[in-house]
Amino acid sequence: MGPDNPPCPACSEPLFGWLTTPWDADLLVLRCERCGLASVGSPQDAREIRRELARDRVDEARPLIGNRASLAAWIGAAAWAPLEPGVRSLLTPEALSRLDAPGVSRGRWAPGPGVVGMWQTLLNTFTFGRNLALARLGRATATPAAKPWQRRLDVVITFSTAGPLALVAVLLELAGGAAGKGGVLRLGGD
Repeated sequence: MGPDNPPCPACSEPLFGWLTTPWDADLLVLRCERCGLASVGSPQDAREIRRELARDRVDEARPLIGNRASLAAWIGAAAWAPLEPGVRSLLTPEALSRLDAPGVSRGRWAPGPGVVGMWQTLLNTFTFGRNLALARLGRATATPAAKPWQRRLDVVITFSTAGPLALVAVLLELAGGAAGKGGVLRLGGD
């Protein structure tokens, strides 16, 4: 362990570089090889993560979180829809259990939001920008492409691939959910 490999807030194992964020090429995402937790930039401590989970449960009855151990995260990597500005910790079911957050005993697969997340992840693999469709629906933060011609092309790509990718997203997310690798978890109470 050292400054390049700080300890995981959930299990204390070292965090290793996974990828850079789509919105800032200098911002590294670190991941834990044991519990799967990922941290955007410097990791939060376990108390901060538990506090955020508790606040989310008050603000939104039974909040949804992206599952970093999902098929969508594996397929998407940097194009994974829940990887967006403002998100600091990306959790897995194992990381959730290790954090021992009050009022959060487990995460259950949420099929509907999981399909939507998989769909946006698949769209992200074809576009220069990220989370454009979900941002348009008010459900995510978009990271637009850098150049105007890329942004115009992203509109064409999104409209022309949205339908076929929706069908693929349903099939992939159902397979992922059946294998215990669903893309979105609904936090459950004790």
